[in-house]
Amino acid sequence: MNKLMDWKERLKKGHMLSVICVLLVVVAILGIILYQKQREYKQASENSYNMAFYELVNYVQNVETYLAKSLISTTPEHGAETLTNVWREANLAQAYLSRLPIESQELENTERFLNQVSDYSYSLSRKNIYNESLSQEDLKNLKDLHGYSQDLENTLNQLSEDLNSGRFEWGELTKKGTVAFAQQVDNISKESFSNLEENFHEYSGLIYDGAFSEHLTKQDKKGLTGEDISEEQATQIAKQFIGEDQIKEISSLGLSENATIPVYDFSLKNNQDQSSNISISQKGGHVVYYNSNREVGIEAISQEEANEKGKQFLTGKGFPNMKETYFLKQEGIVTINYAYSQDGVIMYPDLIKVKVALDNGEVLGIETSGYLNNHEERNLPEIKISKEEAKNTLNKDLQIESEGLAVIPTEWQSEIYCYEFKGKVDDSEFLVYINCENGREEDILVIKDTPNGTLTM
Repeated sequence: MNKLMDWKERLKKGHMLSVICVLLVVVAILGIILYQKQREYKQASENSYNMAFYELVNYVQNVETYLAKSLISTTPEHGAETLTNVWREANLAQAYLSRLPIESQELENTERFLNQVSDYSYSLSRKNIYNESLSQEDLKNLKDLHGYSQDLENTLNQLSEDLNSGRFEWGELTKKGTVAFAQQVDNISKESFSNLEENFHEYSGLIYDGAFSEHLTKQDKKGLTGEDISEEQATQIAKQFIGEDQIKEISSLGLSENATIPVYDFSLKNNQDQSSNISISQKGGHVVYYNSNREVGIEAISQEEANEKGKQFLTGKGFPNMKETYFLKQEGIVTINYAYSQDGVIMYPDLIKVKVALDNGEVLGIETSGYLNNHEERNLPEIKISKEEAKNTLNKDLQIESEGLAVIPTEWQSEIYCYEFKGKVDDSEFLVYINCENGREEDILVIKDTPNGTLTM
């Protein structure tokens, strides 16, 4: 009997131990699941904060650019457009700033600055719309705002580098952000700006990667000449473009019918087993895109030599009279924007991008969609405003460095014949476009000289 009771007791204890083990396993599994969920939530939060931060950086950069343009604008029409852009970008910057995980009191000065930029630029744009010129005090306030916007942009760029390098996470930004953000705008006088009660709406931003490089995608593609070709014909054109003796194998990826320009796509390997891709237009058999993926060695040629290599390549491929404009250099490769030149007049809609390796000058890529959308020989209108008359409309502080003629595109799918003036105000470089027919200030671009190239905004 005692043995039976002992056996039952041991069985009972064993059962309890099993239950405890099962419970421990369940708890462990739940802990792992909760931990994974927390990690996923943290990662989702980090991604959301990263997106908000980089959008903030982008819109603050736009605010700085448009404020710089407003300083040298001399016509009410263009001034109103530029200041409206400042108002819009500042509001978008505020929206993304509010999404960051930082206490509102720590961002009070930055929020106040962006709000004042928005309100003040809005009030000045209304003055311009009613054809009122800006006063010297208005221009001085804009100059002060531009200076503060540069300070804020520099701080955000530094924070961006810290984020990219992993030197801190968003939890640390709460502590770090107090000093980083607040220093920028302490000295701005609130009484200097208008307080307008407006309901703001969001608009999409405008980004340039080169002067007039956002090509118009017209239904009537003037440079896309010729009859439709077959895939076999496209294959031969691709081989001829690259050099048949350089190709080890070529594979067709089919016809991309829904592209802006329908193309036959091909992947290739050369004799060194380096891969590349090329796209040939169905209409006319034009090379729309080419890109080679070889590693680039130590830089051995200058920017000027690269410009000439690209120009010679374009001439040899049937694109004569191309003039280099702006460039961007990355990892031993320079991407150069070339525009067509007709009798000395730069045709900015007719753009081709060329990638040149800086180790030996080899062309590693080309993109011709701007040229194919817009290229034709223009019948230019009569010039009715002299160059001197055009100069008289410029900001008096602009120190002119070069001048010429250019055709620029508009967002309304038209083109304008202009005088192009390149110059400096203080340490900032600008391109100003004055209409050759009526003397109107049509556009202003800010030139950004960076370690990697010359860009425009």
